[in-house]
Amino acid sequence: MDYVIGMDIGTTSTKAVLYNLAGNVIDYTNHSYELYRDATGMAEQEPEEILEAVTASLKKVIASINWQNDKLRTVSFSSANQSLIALDENFQPLTRIITWGDTRAAAAATKIKNSAQGQDLYERTGTPIHPMSSLCKISWLKEDVPEVYNKAAYYCGIKEYVLYRLFGIWQMDVSVASCTGMYNIFELQWDDKALAQTGVSKEQLPKVVDAYEQFSGMKEEYTKITGCPQDVTFVQGAFDGALSNLGVNAIDDGVAAVTIGTSGAIRMVSDHPVIDPKGRIFCYALTKELWVIGGPFNNGGTVFSWAKDNLFDAEKSTADLLAKDSYDLLTEIAAQVPAGSDGLLFHPFLGGERAPIWDANARGSFFGLTQMHTRAHMVRAVLEGIVYNLYTVLLALEEVLGQPQSILATGGFARSELWRQMLSDVFERPVTIPQAFESSCLGAAVVGMKSIGVIDDLAEVKNFVGETETYAPNPDHFDVYRELVPIYIRLTRQLKTEYQTIAEFQRKYAQKDSASD
Repeated sequence: MDYVIGMDIGTTSTKAVLYNLAGNVIDYTNHSYELYRDATGMAEQEPEEILEAVTASLKKVIASINWQNDKLRTVSFSSANQSLIALDENFQPLTRIITWGDTRAAAAATKIKNSAQGQDLYERTGTPIHPMSSLCKISWLKEDVPEVYNKAAYYCGIKEYVLYRLFGIWQMDVSVASCTGMYNIFELQWDDKALAQTGVSKEQLPKVVDAYEQFSGMKEEYTKITGCPQDVTFVQGAFDGALSNLGVNAIDDGVAAVTIGTSGAIRMVSDHPVIDPKGRIFCYALTKELWVIGGPFNNGGTVFSWAKDNLFDAEKSTADLLAKDSYDLLTEIAAQVPAGSDGLLFHPFLGGERAPIWDANARGSFFGLTQMHTRAHMVRAVLEGIVYNLYTVLLALEEVLGQPQSILATGGFARSELWRQMLSDVFERPVTIPQAFESSCLGAAVVGMKSIGVIDDLAEVKNFVGETETYAPNPDHFDVYRELVPIYIRLTRQLKTEYQTIAEFQRKYAQKDSASD
């Protein structure tokens, strides 16, 4: 039997799935690693820990292959985008991997965004000006960490570092490159104006290749560790969000994919780059022919986790006694409260926010609290606040691409019936849940299969996705949400002027507290 592997090098773990050529899952593994938050705004990873997770994941799924009768046709990669690592002249790390969630470049991002060239840079690169981007991270290193910036000979992201270590190749796929804020999505090359902003040259960055780029010849030390033959063909792949759309078959016109895990995003695919004049959404590549337009948000499952840990700590023991998942118990509690949480609103900006406001200083808040509100109201308001924010991203997306005809939802939240129904009710349209397992890994595998000629077109992913389930909106909830969503949006705008003030206050006193420890 012939096999392919889709591998996703993510923010918190590396996942690998072994598929047969019919798209059936044969084996799966998930190796996690730590996200370091040693300072305010920091969100970093250790490069060696990720490399070890990649090799361990590859070793695990390859062990299911009988090399006498089976053949591994290809391994294709997905990865988190907007990570940055600075390397010296010998390609040795000068930093840990600075992830998309790191906000220490907030001041640099604000400076660039408010400059004369801020909007122009966005319109050339398709990447909103935000601390997540390599453009802003390198600008921050230049201004605030010159001891690293002055030594840095090269810059790359998580996937490029792993591939350099495994194969000795120095290349980046067009998908990841288009997320850096330094790549011109119309000219398909590193952007001169963006590079001038950072002071980085093209020679310091990897060569940009298409998602279908093939390579082989893994270094002998890693073939011994993984058990992978040196003649196996590897394929470059793309970034995880774009491949997630592909993995749930959301690549046709008029199809939007919603993903909520720790963070989340809503995306649609176009055959050409699309820019939002208001700068609210991104435009990134899947391949050189397909473009993913949408908005990511920081605050998805991580906000629900915060509510669980801080509002319902006592219920953890109850869940244990009932042998029930504590998240399931919380959604049962939330389901007892009517739609709209009796007028309680929650802004879920616990970790700043990306789309649609692109403000690293944004902060969370409950609004409308009265004596009648309970913790049950609060947890439902948390879930609804996440969906309201998602809906505001959809509104921006509709302005530039039109209203989607169908919506697919995936991620950890998609396991919750309450959340599925809530999403359908707020959006006022059906929401379909694909059965697809680890959609980014499947998307990577499909890119790999097209690269080596197993399939002729990415659209053949429809044969691998499996069954779907659709939730219809409840008209009884329309009036409530139609009233509350505009209030939510107006509040966000009114609070925006104070987000920076309160964030600076928090940083000021966090520094004082750490200095006194």
